[in-house]
Amino acid sequence: MNVTDQTSRRSAVKSLFTTIAAAGAALFGVNRARPAEGAAITRIPAEGQQADQRPPMFSSTVTHGGLVYVSGKGEHGPGDISAHTVSVLNQIEAELKKAGSSMDKVLKVNVYLHDIKDYAAMNEVYRGRFGSRPPVRTTIATYGGIPGSSLVEIDAIAAL
Repeated sequence: MNVTDQTSRRSAVKSLFTTIAAAGAALFGVNRARPAEGAAITRIPAEGQQADQRPPMFSSTVTHGGLVYVSGKGEHGPGDISAHTVSVLNQIEAELKKAGSSMDKVLKVNVYLHDIKDYAAMNEVYRGRFGSRPPVRTTIATYGGIPGSSLVEIDAIAAL
């Protein structure tokens, strides 16, 4: 078999697999996973956000395309990493409920620690808060700390 025949055969096999993949995607509704164009975006302001002449810095929660985006939550009062983590997770849970979601629908979490030495203690509080099938997570220690003297900040993305 010469090189031209092998190239032609590979091209035909590639084309066949591409057609099968496209048919499978259509059959199983992969194209329906995209949000509809013009889907409503809902912005929920932060609790206690002062109404003044300037636009707010951020929304506390935004929903769009079947997802809920919860901005980073921190605890700015006294306490250790355990107390701060409990407070932050409670804040996230309240925001999710307000938006029509829940902790067991969380898909992605980012955890920002003031000090990486708090990792184990934060995990003790975190474990189980999202049910038996927790979301994917990224955890980092921030250089220079977290604004507002919080020991932990967490943001989340959840399904509605």
